[in-house]
Amino acid sequence: MSELLVRAGGLYTTVQDTGRFGYYHMGMPPSGAMDVYSAVVANMLVGNPDGAGVLEGTYVGPTLEFTDDRVVAVTGADVPVTVNDEPVEPWTAIRVGPGDVLGFAMIRAGCRVYVAVSGGIDVPVYLGSRSTYTLTGIGGHQGRKLVDDETLPLGSGDGSARPGAVVPEELRPELAGPAELRTVIGLCSYRLTEDALASFLGTDWKVTKDADRVGYRLRGGKLDFTDREQPFGAGSDPANVVDLGYPVGSIQVPGGDEPIVLLNDAVTGGGYATIGTVISVDRDRIAQTKTGDVVRFTSVDLDTALAARRDRRERIERVRREIAR
Repeated sequence: MSELLVRAGGLYTTVQDTGRFGYYHMGMPPSGAMDVYSAVVANMLVGNPDGAGVLEGTYVGPTLEFTDDRVVAVTGADVPVTVNDEPVEPWTAIRVGPGDVLGFAMIRAGCRVYVAVSGGIDVPVYLGSRSTYTLTGIGGHQGRKLVDDETLPLGSGDGSARPGAVVPEELRPELAGPAELRTVIGLCSYRLTEDALASFLGTDWKVTKDADRVGYRLRGGKLDFTDREQPFGAGSDPANVVDLGYPVGSIQVPGGDEPIVLLNDAVTGGGYATIGTVISVDRDRIAQTKTGDVVRFTSVDLDTALAARRDRRERIERVRREIAR
């Protein structure tokens, strides 16, 4: 079996794919790549299926040594990438050989990098996915983040990778400026006053240090709740409701301040009001924000959300055509 040597695990690097679906009703979140677009495109560049296992590195990427001939690609955050300490281009299919070492400098913009290797990261499949869910220690590589001086199994590539293939700049994600997050308002937005909901949509929210694969806590304003008599079964906080399900991307406002956007590894239900849900396409965008970055919420309807999803599929197919040229 071919292996990838992990010289350094980076700050928080896990094996992910496009997610573990079909078990949400049992309390199992999907996990998977936080920035799905970048993960899928990385796999395209190295000739893998879209859902093959990749590495997701947060803030500080891993240092990896290859033991055989492979094609590798790095996408996602804006970060200097090297092979044997020589600069190489991200969003590009790069041929490497035995003893070659892939490394990263500090991220300049964005938050997460994705590393795809031809053949894929071939960890065992658990409930239909290779994604890591660290809160319960399942999936991925032993259910945890990577550590220094270990190995990862690699699958066999089919030889379809084309070294030198490049994703054009216009098909790479925009990382600059405040992150605009389109949001479908509801399920429990009725708990906020009209002025508070307008304030939520009009505020520049800053990402706090409490931002990870479970969720992003934001700071920037105070939201008021409507008066009511607490219903039976709800807690005492004004944001409490009788327990309900949490869609991935849903936004809680416990206490009326520091909204929390629940993401890929979050719990699937609970007793806080969810005032809206970030559309699936824009979860890629929040995944590329880090502590201190600014996000803004924009109200959209379901048709707009579905149109954005179609647009992303079309964008992915444009990348596929570009790579195949």
